[in-house]
Amino acid sequence: MKNKNLIQIKQFCIYHEIENTFITELNNYGLIHIITEENDEFLEPEQLPTVEKMIRMHYDLKINLEGIDAIANLLNKIETLQQNLNTVQNKLRLYEEKETE
Repeated sequence: MKNKNLIQIKQFCIYHEIENTFITELNNYGLIHIITEENDEFLEPEQLPTVEKMIRMHYDLKINLEGIDAIANLLNKIETLQQNLNTVQNKLRLYEEKETE
């Protein structure tokens, strides 16, 4: 295995007591990326918080995969808008500082 930081999906599913098919479906929806090496499937550590949120949405809140997909898209849009807002606020501060000089 090239990267020892990868998380084996089988072990991840055992730990979280979920079916491997749920992770496969998340991959099919394009919500996560599965890495296949030596006939085994892995997740990148950076994906863990996202996957764990999706597990809670599905198993605890009973949200189906279509709903999770919609929520993930909306959250991504909100994050992009927040970044844009921060950029605009920073530019505004620069202009305000120039006016007070």
